[in-house]
Amino acid sequence: MAVHAYILVQTEVGKAADVAAAIAQIEGVELSEDVTGPYDVIVRAEGPSVDELGTLVVSQIQRVPGITRTLTCPVVRI
Repeated sequence: MAVHAYILVQTEVGKAADVAAAIAQIEGVELSEDVTGPYDVIVRAEGPSVDELGTLVVSQIQRVPGITRTLTCPVVRI
């Protein structure tokens, strides 16, 4: 069963649209939208395991230029 998470992203001023577009191109990303509020971009991502989802965040998403901070929120089924 795949693991899903929402990744909340803060960006440099004026970079939200560029960051959202760049993240949308990454394999494993289902949705990437720029938003208003304390975070600038919200991403929904999928991976085959928690470890691989973490690797996706650290090795690909966090390397997108313009990102200053991320917060990963795994989806749980209660």
